[in-house]
Amino acid sequence: MASLSSLLNPAPWHIISYSTLLGTTLYQSFLVGPISYTALPRPQFSTLQTKIFPPFFAVQTVLPILIALTYPASSAGAHLSPLGASPPQSSFSGVFQSGNRMTVLVPIAAMFLTGLANLVVLGPATTKVMKERKHQETRDGKKYYESGEHSKDMRGLNKRFGILHGASSLVNLVGCGGMLWYGILLAERLA
Repeated sequence: MASLSSLLNPAPWHIISYSTLLGTTLYQSFLVGPISYTALPRPQFSTLQTKIFPPFFAVQTVLPILIALTYPASSAGAHLSPLGASPPQSSFSGVFQSGNRMTVLVPIAAMFLTGLANLVVLGPATTKVMKERKHQETRDGKKYYESGEHSKDMRGLNKRFGILHGASSLVNLVGCGGMLWYGILLAERLA
């Protein structure tokens, strides 16, 4: 049975942070998003997404920092290090340790940078274009998704939205790839 001293150990917080990040990302990206898109009318879907994405991207930005802060030093095999070798380190120092660059630093950095890109750049830019489209719908008297010919301005906004949304989705997939890669490496460490 775990004691209260386990609460001071970074390892459980590391696993909880990682699993929360991966679960949240997979759930939103591959379940909630697609189901909401098919179940809701477009205006309600757009409203839902503009409310969900800022906190979702914030979670994708903050949790990799927490993962890095709680990175636990490996206790297994620590006594096997040759003389003069530095012992395994925890927290940021362990993440930046030379032997951890490809297996810890790169995937955590990918998770953080993709979340940050969506939070600070792509998410707000996409939302801005969505608002511009709404104003253009009023000027044109036609919804952006209705069939038929659209104004030149609406075609431009639809194109910009498609590019930004595609870039945001791609960045999210790269972050998800980093999460899965790190999970596999973390599982190897636990074995």
